[in-house]
Amino acid sequence: MAYLYLALAIITEVIGTSLLKATGEFSKLVPSVIVVVSYLVSFYFLTLVLRTIPVGITYAIWAGVGIVLVAIIAAITYKQVPDLPAIIGMGLIVTGVVIIHLFSKSTGH
Repeated sequence: MAYLYLALAIITEVIGTSLLKATGEFSKLVPSVIVVVSYLVSFYFLTLVLRTIPVGITYAIWAGVGIVLVAIIAAITYKQVPDLPAIIGMGLIVTGVVIIHLFSKSTGH
């Protein structure tokens, strides 16, 4: 169940982060409300994850996967395509998340 909660936390955080630009510096009501609610829901699911998976591991996976997903959405939505060093860096982040998931005994498999 922890990984389902973690996936929901990541998805809702990515929604919020992806809509930050649409808030117009929080001058537009609907996107601003969606951002705030998304972050609140994300943090709620993170608290559920912490019942099983240590906070450091949870945060590493949440942040790492979130970074990559937000970069993909920004490339599609805002035409903010990352350059090669950014892509390599994100690849290293994904590699780190995979290593944690596959080999760490701290993840609560």
